Amino acid sequence: MDEVSKADRELGNAFLPRFDKQGLLIAIAVDAASKDILMVAYMDEVALAKTRETGLAHFHSRSRGKLWLKGETSGHFLRVQEIQVDCDQDALTLVVTPEGPACHTGAPSCFYRRLEGDELVRIA
Repeated sequence: MDEVSKADRELGNAFLPRFDKQGLLIAIAVDAASKDILMVAYMDEVALAKTRETGLAHFHSRSRGKLWLKGETSGHFLRVQEIQVDCDQDALTLVVTPEGPACHTGAPSCFYRRLEGDELVRIA
């Protein structure tokens, strides 16, 4: 059982992240200038600590099972300007300045299509 009370987590001033059973929490990267959602990923304790320490977005790669620095291979880093925490501290919004496209496909955002009926249509 979680030793932190619901009131402490939801109403207090202490940062008490609530990781899921896999040790992860959701991190949503949002462009500081445009406010567009760039990507959604997961963070574990190490990724969160490295992000806070370096100011660069780090995530936990579920497919590789290891720490992942966004931009490590592409050079398209996400510089974190602010970390926002949701009410029960199990999700974060990273307000970032992207250094290039956020999506591995080369799109500025991973959210580059919308659903129309049963078809995906490119937004931009």
